[in-house]
Amino acid sequence: MTALQDFTLSALGSATIAILVGCGAVIGILWGLNALCSQLPTPWNRRLLPWVYLSPALVVLAVYLVFPTLWTLYISFFDARSQNFVGLSNYQFAFSDRNLLLAFQNNLLWLLLVTVISVSLGLLLAILVDRLRYETWIKSLIFLPMAISFVGASVIWKFVYAFRPVGSNQIGLFNGIVTALGGEPVGWLVERPLNTFALILIMIWLQTGFCLVILSAAVKAVPSEITEAARLDGANEWQLFWRITFPLIRPTVWVVITTVVVAVLKIFDIVFVMTGGNLGTEVIASRMIKEMFTYRNFGHGSAIAVILLLAVIPVMVANIRRNEF
Repeated sequence: MTALQDFTLSALGSATIAILVGCGAVIGILWGLNALCSQLPTPWNRRLLPWVYLSPALVVLAVYLVFPTLWTLYISFFDARSQNFVGLSNYQFAFSDRNLLLAFQNNLLWLLLVTVISVSLGLLLAILVDRLRYETWIKSLIFLPMAISFVGASVIWKFVYAFRPVGSNQIGLFNGIVTALGGEPVGWLVERPLNTFALILIMIWLQTGFCLVILSAAVKAVPSEITEAARLDGANEWQLFWRITFPLIRPTVWVVITTVVVAVLKIFDIVFVMTGGNLGTEVIASRMIKEMFTYRNFGHGSAIAVILLLAVIPVMVANIRRNEF
């Protein structure tokens, strides 16, 4: 038996033991707490029993979500090595540093273009392909990029944007088309501000399929009786969309918009793989990684993380409150 086989068997054995022990421990804890609750008086055991079953999930959330968030907030008020209290200096740096201001500007551009274009395209395609004979195939092809990770999509598009000097054989799709039409190859990822728009195009390509599938389901949920009655009353397709279809699917559109906004606010993978945040393409998340792990300035990195969290929270709260009604 080779060393690789020994290692594989050892890893599988360790994983199996870990799963069995972990599951057994959780079951044992729940069983013990359940038995303890059963000994309490009737009103209290019914009130505490749901929390008993929720407790493992709450503990995991507290350890891996709540505590890191509070610790990041705490570190954001200290210097680079978290030794001296500096108050709001890290936040002042975040809103005065030239590189970070560029990152904020780029993120706003990402938010505007990706959200507007991907949601609009998804809604337009959902209306156009509705009831087509090959609707399923068309939606599957457009949704297909969602099956690819952001890193995988970035690697694919890196070949699409590939650049070779004038006179060389172009291996990039876009430059191949440009040179075939008689133009000169373009450095899609090095020319400013073209490189930022090139990265935004990747995100639009990824998110349009998601928007299409969700909005298509909403369009199909519109009662056909209402649309048929509107047509009998003389409404054209434009009036049918704006006065009947869109008002009925507006909650779904809002959910799709907020989902895309949160995804764009956290965008990092595409920028990191394609340009590393260089050449004027930096966004908030990529700058946070640089400050935290490249420059080892934990105060600056934590402050940027808190700002990013504060930017995401209102969108999430608005989405949740919207769904309550």
